[in-house]
Amino acid sequence: MNLYDIGRVCVKTMGREAGSYCVIVDLVEDDGGFVMVTGPKHITSVRRRKCNIRHLEPLKKTIEIGKDASDEEVQKALEDADLLEQFRTKIRLPE
Repeated sequence: MNLYDIGRVCVKTMGREAGSYCVIVDLVEDDGGFVMVTGPKHITSVRRRKCNIRHLEPLKKTIEIGKDASDEEVQKALEDADLLEQFRTKIRLPE
């Protein structure tokens, strides 16, 4: 069990998407310390992209998705885990 596993719910801590929830959908093998995340964009404004793990704050929650799951599959898993409304909000990060 890794801290940055596929399906791990995280909060972006850097950039214009800071404070937004996202989900890890893939681990980037060639670059150590990077993962692929998605919001999905129409829910949290976090588009699918490679992200440095130093820019993420992992949470205890995980959802059941497969590797490189589509945004529709992620949204369905969020609905099943009753996290959709939480993902629509942004959290305020300490400065």
